[in-house]
Amino acid sequence: MPDPRVARVTVIIAGSPKSFDDAVQIGFARATKTLRGITGIRIVEQRVAVEDAKIKEYRVRLEVIFVLET
Repeated sequence: MPDPRVARVTVIIAGSPKSFDDAVQIGFARATKTLRGITGIRIVEQRVAVEDAKIKEYRVRLEVIFVLET
């Protein structure tokens, strides 16, 4: 029987002036600096910050799933 794995989820909020995709990439890059064993990311929310009738920043809230080390 294989060893059971336990995963954890942490929330990261990231932003980019370019696009939602870029915000996801920024959030993922930051997560990989401190989390090991990442197995997936879920995009929970997308928002934009508006200033002077223009989109100033694309924002995402991500759930990062990673396996806990034994």
